[in-house]
Amino acid sequence: MAEPKIQQTGDAAGLAALIARAAGQTGGEAKGLPPVERWTPPFCGDIDMEIRGDGTWFYMGTPIGRQPLVRLFSTVLRKDEDGKTYLVTPVERVGIRVADAPFVAVEMSVTARNGASVLTFRTNVGDVVEAGPDHPLRFVIHGENSELRPYLHVRGRLEALVSRPVMYDLVELGEKVQIDGIEMFCVRSGGAVFPIMPAAELEALSR
Repeated sequence: MAEPKIQQTGDAAGLAALIARAAGQTGGEAKGLPPVERWTPPFCGDIDMEIRGDGTWFYMGTPIGRQPLVRLFSTVLRKDEDGKTYLVTPVERVGIRVADAPFVAVEMSVTARNGASVLTFRTNVGDVVEAGPDHPLRFVIHGENSELRPYLHVRGRLEALVSRPVMYDLVELGEKVQIDGIEMFCVRSGGAVFPIMPAAELEALSR
């Protein structure tokens, strides 16, 4: 298999310039999100890029400190059916490592629309997403300490992990709802109900 051309780039800025050219972006500004779901380029191997659990991006072992670069990379991310995450341009697809979710939801606002609450989240890469039928929330109980991890669908198969401070605010909005005969602790947004866990389990954890 041929080595990916991107690997020849020695730093993140050079990599960003290559991606920007390949994706047809000019002047350093993206013209909306590229249609990565429609692109079918060949796989060109993996590159040494990682998104860690806290949302920090690393390239060749070095943190990418410039937010515009991170934002650019985030616009050409795609998670495929094989469960792997790629940087995708019209001409090549390269694999990267993702420790948890590729994005982190770092802020939440609560508004009302037609008498129903709407939860709007901002991610660490600048996406603004309303939780609802098209962008569901899901909740995972993780590890021996039963750590609650909420995830928000952003686009495609990509999700944002809701940061711990935002998670606390989110859980404060919870209420008990009967779902299929089981009392669940849930949150509502955009007319949708998102179960967090059975109310009995929440009470057990609270003891």
